[in-house]
Formats: sequence, structure tokens, C-alpha cells
Amino acid sequence: MVMQRMVSRRAFGGGLVSAGMLALAGSLSRPAIAQRAKYKLRYGTAFPADHPGVTRIQEAAQALASENNGLVDLQVYPNSQLGSEPDMFSQTRSGALDFMSTSGVNQTVVPVGGINAVAFAFDDYDKVWAAMDGELGNHVRAQFQKAGLHVFEKPLDNGYRNITSSAKPINSPDDLRGFKIRVPGNQLWVTMFKALGAAPAPVNFGELYAALQTHVVDGQENPLALIHSAKLYEVQKFIALTGHIWDGHYIFANSKKWTALPQEIRAAITKNLNAAAVKEREDVLRLNDELIASMTGAGMVFNKPDKQPFRDALRAGGFYTEWKGKFGDEAWSLLEKYSGPL
Repeated sequence: MVMQRMVSRRAFGGGLVSAGMLALAGSLSRPAIAQRAKYKLRYGTAFPADHPGVTRIQEAAQALASENNGLVDLQVYPNSQLGSEPDMFSQTRSGALDFMSTSGVNQTVVPVGGINAVAFAFDDYDKVWAAMDGELGNHVRAQFQKAGLHVFEKPLDNGYRNITSSAKPINSPDDLRGFKIRVPGNQLWVTMFKALGAAPAPVNFGELYAALQTHVVDGQENPLALIHSAKLYEVQKFIALTGHIWDGHYIFANSKKWTALPQEIRAAITKNLNAAAVKEREDVLRLNDELIASMTGAGMVFNKPDKQPFRDALRAGGFYTEWKGKFGDEAWSLLEKYSGPL
């Protein structure tokens, strides 16, 4: 799930406005780009307008226009303006949309696209980016290519997911026994929390605040930015930095439309979108540090559990065996190259 209803533009701070964007301020205006452009391309995303996954792509669009004398007009549409993530994914596959970003977990066309969300696979970002920029990511991208989609080498960061609770901190799998936790409907989440002894419950995100407030569920799990923007700290006391799932956004293009572009245009787009993704990752990392400080100030109590007992419980519960069977030996072997044995 995308980090929706993000913190305000002000919360990202002036420090996240890159020198590159300032340097481009005097470049071609949007009307001038649109008038001159030979290649008019659309990029859709569910990220809010002030999310780094939008602002960095917009920066890349400005760079593309400047580098190519306005011949490339990459128009960026945030906030699901062009449809839901599944809708935009389908539009991109059909060629109705040029580019979009979404999590590999959010689609069913290429099941192995969700392998990055295997629970407790990546201890830290060093392992995440080694895997996703390396052989595991290459394997997943190749499967999307077979489905008619070009995938750029550098995925965007959508953050680690962490568990919040109202009555007690979550320090070990024992603390999840019988714990009523709101989860998305995806089976990776459901099977993970069942294997940990919790009671996963599907609740629409729009109803989550009230469900926590009235104790319909005991807790929930999401990236820090979404916990903050949805003000869940008002109805939750504890945040366990479990980092149990890492998720990112692949940037997709329709393969036929992509290969129809001149090689030099493709090279320029690739360079700028990959660079935007790397900058976006740095932005999200800084934002997470800011949000921990902000929510601590609002009264939330943070703890950082040891991940190994959770892995051990999942292994004993058959979680990893089940998902190895679903993703296949080849993909699982590549995952464990970076995660270690699961």
C-alpha cells in the first residue's frame, strides 16, 4: 500500500528541496515545454503531491525538458489522479499510460513481484538496496518484462512497516499472541501474523482510526509516514520498530511504447528516473528520523525488538516454507542470497 495522506509539504522541510531543483527554477516553463515537446509522456502515481516519490520525479521531468531543449514533456500526476494503483497498472500494460509506480505486492500479474515483502527478510537498507538493485531485483524485473512492462533499475522507497499498539509494547512474538491487528488483505500479511499467533483483521484504512479508538483492533502496522499522517499516535501509545516488511515502488513503462522511443530519449529518461529514485530514498530516510522525533514529542513510546525471535517463530510456523513454494526455488535462492537463510 502506498503511503497515503502523507505529512504536509511543510513537514518535509526546506532541507529536502534539492539544489538541482533550485538550479532548474529558471529553466523552461510548463507552457513552453508543452508547446515545444515532441514526446509528451504521462506518469501516474498514488503518492501524494508532497511525497518525495512525486517531488523527485517532477524534478526529473524538469531536468529532462532542460537537457532535451523541451522535446520531452513528462507530466506527473500524483494523488491517484489517473486512477487507483491497479487501474494505472492496467493502463500502463495496455499502453494507455506511459509510466506509473506501484508496489509489486499490489498486483497479481507477476506474483514474484511481491517477494520483497517476505517478513523479516531485510534487516536494514543496505540489504534492501543490494537485493533490489541487484540480482533479486533483476529477476523480478525480467518477469515483468515478460508481461509487457519495462521496469527501471532503481525502485522507489515506500518504507519499512512497523507495529503500533495501545496497551503494551510489542517486544517479542509472545506479545502478539491473540493480538487483534489490522492488516491489508494481502495473504503475505495474513499468513505472517497468523504464524506469529496474532489475530489479523481486515479493516478499511478509512475506518482504522475509529477501529483503534474503539478497540475493535488492538493495533496496526504501517510505515512511519502513514502512522504520522493518519494521526494514529492519537489512539496508539507504542510503536515497535519491527521493520517486519519492507516495500518499495517499481517504476513501470509499457514495453512497446518504451522501445518505440529513440534510444537517446530512453537513455535520458532512464538516467533521470534512476537518479530521482536514489534521491527519493535519501529523502525517506531523513523523513523517518524526523517522524520518530516528532511522534516521540507527541507522547509515543518507541522500542526496537530483536528480529531473530520473530524469524524463528515464522520458521517454526511454516511461513517461509509456504512462501518458498509459492515464489519458487530460483527466486527464493536469490532472496536468501541477501537475507541469509530464512
